[in-house]
Amino acid sequence: MEQNPQQKSRTNGALVAALILMTGLAGVSSYLYFTTKEKSDTQEVTIAERVEELSNTRVKLDSISTALDAKIAEVQKLGGNVDELLKVKADLERDKETLRRGNSASAASAKAMIAKYDVKIKEYEAFLMEKDTLIASLQRENGVLVASVQTLNQENTAVKTERQLARDSVVAFAAQNQELATKVTRASALKAQNVKVYAVSSKGKVREDDAYKAKRLDKIKLVYTLLDNPLTKEEAKDVFIRVLDPDGAIVSDMANGSGTFSVDGNETVYTTKQTVNYSSKGQTVEMLYTRGTTYKPGKYTVELYAEGFRIGQGEFAVR
Repeated sequence: MEQNPQQKSRTNGALVAALILMTGLAGVSSYLYFTTKEKSDTQEVTIAERVEELSNTRVKLDSISTALDAKIAEVQKLGGNVDELLKVKADLERDKETLRRGNSASAASAKAMIAKYDVKIKEYEAFLMEKDTLIASLQRENGVLVASVQTLNQENTAVKTERQLARDSVVAFAAQNQELATKVTRASALKAQNVKVYAVSSKGKVREDDAYKAKRLDKIKLVYTLLDNPLTKEEAKDVFIRVLDPDGAIVSDMANGSGTFSVDGNETVYTTKQTVNYSSKGQTVEMLYTRGTTYKPGKYTVELYAEGFRIGQGEFAVR
């Protein structure tokens, strides 16, 4: 059915109105979209800026913490008191932990926190500068102490050197005295001369020869002269006799009067000994020694000792 002109006019008007309404709604939507987007972008920029500022604040606190550790170590090394430094270190660690927990704060809260920590960072930096002054003072004091210690060490070394020199002098003096005493003792020692050895048979017959027959040698008779020595004290003197066989072994028999005595600080065996009442006028001494066993052929040496010194020597031979 065909529309009349009036109906057609009304339909067209409704369409135009609908188009106008839709255009208006589209414009409002576009406005709201762009407004919202702009606001969102602004918020994202603000949050990014706050995150960066929080990160920078955290880096500054870490740097201060490292510097504070160095100050504590230096003051300890210099012998200073670190109680205050340790207290500030504990406060700083709490601040770092609080800052870490504040990462999720709102933009407004983050801004306030950053402002707060900017103030604290300046306080920490001022504290570190103050401790630099303290460390410099401790270093000067320690320098003075080191110089004093070095001086004392030098003086101590000088004293030790003097003491060592004194000890060395005492030792040298004692050695000289000992040497002198030894010379005096040696000079005052008995001196035996004309040491002769005779063979005595079982019948008591005394023979003198270049060499004695072993079967006729029951005893040996030792004769020697003690020289006049005014340095030797007149008293009973022990004279030790050592008889050395052809092999250099000492003839000895502990059951027959042998024993040991000291020569130059060493113990050695003697064959027999006799006690002589020494007179500084000089005297001839005789003694008999019975071995109890046969002498083997060869050359024998007889050594005489008194007061630690060898005072004479003789020899005899057996064939």
